[in-house]
Amino acid sequence: MPLANKRAIIIGGGSGIGLEVARQAIAQDAHVVIGGRNEARLATALSELGSCASAHPVDTSDKPSIRAFFDRVGAFDHLFISAASYTLGPIDQISDEDAESPFRSKFWGQYWTVRDALPYLAPDGSITLMAGAAGARPIKGIPAYVACNSAIEGLARALAVDLSPIRVNCISPGTIDGHLWRQRPAEIREAAFDSYRDMSVVGRPGTEKEVASTVLFLMQNGFVTGSTLYPDGGFVLR
Repeated sequence: MPLANKRAIIIGGGSGIGLEVARQAIAQDAHVVIGGRNEARLATALSELGSCASAHPVDTSDKPSIRAFFDRVGAFDHLFISAASYTLGPIDQISDEDAESPFRSKFWGQYWTVRDALPYLAPDGSITLMAGAAGARPIKGIPAYVACNSAIEGLARALAVDLSPIRVNCISPGTIDGHLWRQRPAEIREAAFDSYRDMSVVGRPGTEKEVASTVLFLMQNGFVTGSTLYPDGGFVLR
């Protein structure tokens, strides 16, 4: 299913993986609408993406904000959600509020976004959720986050059944050398990348371009639904 003349909504499109999805969709002649909380970041992204893109603020932790976003955007064909903000930690060291944060932001944020998108989504369209490879291969010390990613994968399968003929899939990336990790101190980043080289099959972190191309595949392949793809360099295999 070509993306030319289709309309793709990318929540979290102001930076990182979401912005790269927008770039690749525009390269295939789609029109994209990017959403996110940081209006300055959206404006910077929009100046790069050009006339085939538009942007509106949205906060996936705020239900009225989500509804207002889709009321403003109107009809579209594809939805990808990458926006989330949360805190990680071991079960005996993290506060209840922080432990709940992956579910509030990443799981419920995507759930509410899909719900409010449905009145405007084309019947032959697609939804791509984002979880993480830790949901399939747990990493020590972040149990709530691990469980959240598993839940998102399950949500994609359930929605694929409930929302058919709309296709619903999920991506679960591994460690990605991109915007999020570049915001962290160099010594922490390099230690994480070294660890991931040992844990993955391909021996390196991924790139935002590699993850984005997975999203574009799921938008375009009309025979894939209810699936989770792992752009993780084989992390879940080891």
